[in-house]
Amino acid sequence: MANIGLIIAGGSGARMRQDIPKQFITVNEKPVIVYTLEAFQSHPEIEAIAVVCIEGWENVLWAYAKQFNITKLQYVIPGGKNGQDSIRNGVYELEKHYSADDIVLIHDAIRPMVSAEIISDCIVKTKKYGNAITVIPCAEAMMETEDGEVSVGSYPRDRLKRTQTPQGFSIGKICDLHRRALEAGITNSVASCTLMIEMGEQVYFSAGSEKNIKLTTVEDIDIFKALLTAKRADWLKG
Repeated sequence: MANIGLIIAGGSGARMRQDIPKQFITVNEKPVIVYTLEAFQSHPEIEAIAVVCIEGWENVLWAYAKQFNITKLQYVIPGGKNGQDSIRNGVYELEKHYSADDIVLIHDAIRPMVSAEIISDCIVKTKKYGNAITVIPCAEAMMETEDGEVSVGSYPRDRLKRTQTPQGFSIGKICDLHRRALEAGITNSVASCTLMIEMGEQVYFSAGSEKNIKLTTVEDIDIFKALLTAKRADWLKG
């Protein structure tokens, strides 16, 4: 049974307010997407990597893969008009090359701090349950609001999980899900886990980490740089 990393890099990163897509921003002389690719490249259970890439950046991606020795990169797939579209493009392409029982781990290109432990647990849980959504506990008090200005109620945080990626599925299952979603007129679900819920499916959890951050704003880049420094300091102590 093969395990494939599907990296979603189809977005333009408007909230980052930069001139280039956020997945290609350079941090400490290395593009963000390369940190992400390296996590899957170095994982012994990942056989291949596919990337859904924003239009116009495909050649840049292949050049980075060559420069940073990402030898597992086998497919670069065009992005879509939104996230659901991009993921569908990716899983449909993988369906052509792999069996229905093979596992795909769908991961945000802008989560460069994903650890080997997170990837491993997602694979284990996907094999056991048929899908696995990386999550972390909700530590904050959660307030309900109608207008974004005022709250008159709270929601019990022990009933909530914060989702991350990777999100694992058998290729057959996720492709079938996308086909059924199109038939049902669902075209802009925010993530694979929400698409599963919208289509009446159960999702199972695998273990994430607070360090597995998503780089959405400039402040997130600052946090990423700090995490990289902390990681280097741990290595020096060792």
